[in-house]
Amino acid sequence: MSTADRWLLPDGIEEVLPPQARGVEQLRRHLLDDFDRWGYDFVIPPALEYLDSLLTGTASDLDLQTFKVTDQLSGRLMGLSADTTPQTARIDAHSWAQEGVSRLCYCRTVFHAKAASILAGRTPTQIGAELYGEAGACADIEIISLMLNTLQQAGLQDLHLDLGHVGIFKAFSAKAQLSNVAEEQLFALLKVKCATDLDAWAAEHLTDESLITAFKALVRLQGGIEVLDQVAEQLAPVVPEVTAIIEHLKQVCQAIAERYNVPMYFDFTDLRGYNYHTGLVFAAYVPGYGDAVAQGGRYNETGAVFGRARPATGFSADLKVLAQLGNFATAKADIVKAPAGQEKELLDLIAELRAQGSRVEVQLSGDLPTSGARIEFKDDQWKLIESN
Repeated sequence: MSTADRWLLPDGIEEVLPPQARGVEQLRRHLLDDFDRWGYDFVIPPALEYLDSLLTGTASDLDLQTFKVTDQLSGRLMGLSADTTPQTARIDAHSWAQEGVSRLCYCRTVFHAKAASILAGRTPTQIGAELYGEAGACADIEIISLMLNTLQQAGLQDLHLDLGHVGIFKAFSAKAQLSNVAEEQLFALLKVKCATDLDAWAAEHLTDESLITAFKALVRLQGGIEVLDQVAEQLAPVVPEVTAIIEHLKQVCQAIAERYNVPMYFDFTDLRGYNYHTGLVFAAYVPGYGDAVAQGGRYNETGAVFGRARPATGFSADLKVLAQLGNFATAKADIVKAPAGQEKELLDLIAELRAQGSRVEVQLSGDLPTSGARIEFKDDQWKLIESN
């Protein structure tokens, strides 16, 4: 290996250097303080744990994204966490099993064996919030509101909100009695969103004409809030569960529209996390960036494998992406240069300035000369001399 090769980082792995690191850290503190003001308690799940625990239940979808290592003490397989949400659900169900509504938040690095998208790195700094114990629309409204507030606090502008509901396709699949193979084929086609191929799939796997008509309508009904009534009109006669789902979506969207001036777009063919989510799903986008800046949804069954299935909803984002795309105002501390010395008066003044929030750098022999505020011995005492 050449000397140059020793400095190469793996694909998708990056360093965060000053001053970007300062901006990321200040944004982290600001957002976590904001979560606290909303009533969310901070948790730190382990970054590494036994694989059979880490991939339990719905978290099994993360298998291909999980780095795997062998524990040198027990010989058992362990995994690096690829998503904090399943671990937070375990905390709510077992480690911190509180009665009533529970609100938890987190911010830490997760590890992806394969990047989630072409724009994503493999070590995102995942920040997010989860709400447990409330099945009503009020929980969805709170989580979406917190997500939009988080993005606005990070300085992102021109937000767009995409919404969907996996419950519609789950109900449709149950009504049509689709096999697992047929479902997998359908999900693969929906990712491409080719209407011709979807029509061909419907002709092959659906026998009821009313189901075929409803399916063709569903995959084509995308747009603003006006499509909700159209979805209800065309699908409810065939899939009755759609009526309650659409009413739920209307309640959520009305509340969000009253609080935030954010365009909303509905796409019921977006089945991201179909095996993981159980209801409303959502994602936020900004112009000029080809991936979601934050996303989340309902996942009511995740805690069942840990002994307590509770209603759950939440969202997460990559803090480094928020810092990159937003215009969060990074506070810069005043820099004061101080001479090296052990005099008590000098050290006391340095400690006092640091306590006041100033950044005091003690000049060493290798430091380059700079201008600005400095500490000097003047008139028989150490004084702060402001820059001209």
